[in-house]
Amino acid sequence: MDSKIKRRAILISVGAILLVVFVTLFGNASILKRYLPEKEDTENATPSEIDLLVKETEEESAGEDAGSYAKEGFAGSDPALQIGDDLRAFLRDGTFFDKELSSYEKKMLAPDEKSLSLVTTSVEKDLRIQILDGMGNIVTGIPFVLNLKEQGNYIDQDKDGVIYISGLSAGEYEVTLTEAEEFELPKPTVVSVRDKVAYAAIPDITLLMKTEADIRASEEDTEEKGAEEDADDTEIVDVRDTGDEAQMGIDVSKWNGEIDWDRVQNAGIEFAIIRCGYRGSSTGTLVVDPYFTQNIQGALAAGLKVGVYFFTQATNEVEAVEEASMALALCRDYKITYPIFIDSEGAGGNGRADGLDMETRTKVCQAFCETVEDAGYASGIYGNRTWFRTKLRMDALSDHLIWLAEYREKPIYGGNYHFWQYTSSGNVDGIEGRVDLDISYLAY
Repeated sequence: MDSKIKRRAILISVGAILLVVFVTLFGNASILKRYLPEKEDTENATPSEIDLLVKETEEESAGEDAGSYAKEGFAGSDPALQIGDDLRAFLRDGTFFDKELSSYEKKMLAPDEKSLSLVTTSVEKDLRIQILDGMGNIVTGIPFVLNLKEQGNYIDQDKDGVIYISGLSAGEYEVTLTEAEEFELPKPTVVSVRDKVAYAAIPDITLLMKTEADIRASEEDTEEKGAEEDADDTEIVDVRDTGDEAQMGIDVSKWNGEIDWDRVQNAGIEFAIIRCGYRGSSTGTLVVDPYFTQNIQGALAAGLKVGVYFFTQATNEVEAVEEASMALALCRDYKITYPIFIDSEGAGGNGRADGLDMETRTKVCQAFCETVEDAGYASGIYGNRTWFRTKLRMDALSDHLIWLAEYREKPIYGGNYHFWQYTSSGNVDGIEGRVDLDISYLAY
């Protein structure tokens, strides 16, 4: 073949190949766009460059209807791309980047601090109204005024967010909060007042519970052990060997401080009765024992069985139901196998319940125990020999467990009892200082 003709044939072949390649590339340009970099490198762009891109995109898409954006916004106008293929679609999404929330959005996210709600409780011919804010906390520091229809106005004079009304007839009453300073007034509500005391736990009792940080503990926690006055020189202060006839235990409160519960268990202690709280001797405030949580958790973790007790200063059945409700609220998250006791003792002679007559004090103990039993727990009454003989009608309390405090080798108390606290000067490894020692004659 002539060399000139040969060169011409080669040029024609190369040209044909280039033409085919060009046509192929042109026809698939939309697909190649997915793999070729764009001019704008958004990965390395500065915040201001991204803002400009978003702004340009928002201007371009202004006026587009929502349906068109749903169909084309993510894939663009290229029919070859499927939804999700366009990796730059987020630049056209005006909601993708954080912006300042609108006032409406802020209102939806933030708690309504100015709103109020009323929580009402009736135990017997009474009404307790608690004023709560939007977070569910009692509002204090404001002299709220509420109106009880056909009864008149009542003022929260001590500004504690709780108004208590007694001596009401059973029935329904409309309650209206009329003065609340800067807060929004809630709508009037209709409440029912009970005719007779209901021995049932008060569900919102936690709103009334305080810690020792809220009170003057030295004036409120004034419990005294009357059994010490009745003790004799036969009192035993060591852990006893009870054999198979009984269980050996202790009872503790904040006064015992830090406790090494594993060492206590190794010392032969099988159960612990732990103080969960008390009612203030002066103001009547319901106060949680500051060591309750760590004591009950420590005792259970060490394998001890537990019960609890509450030091009462209730002056009537309504307050006794409150105290039982508090004990139940504190116990609900723990395995309680021993009873929940009401500690009926004196408070130094000046306690708010020290002067109660026998009949009233007996009703207080009954109300506490029946409220506890209604919740499915065993209940009992703690007291010393003299207290049981002179302060309570024990015949009326025979359906409940009795925890006797008498500090001598053998009790001389003539009544029935199921637990015996035989000393308040006990020695137990794991506890620094004195501790109360107890024997349970019931198996739990």
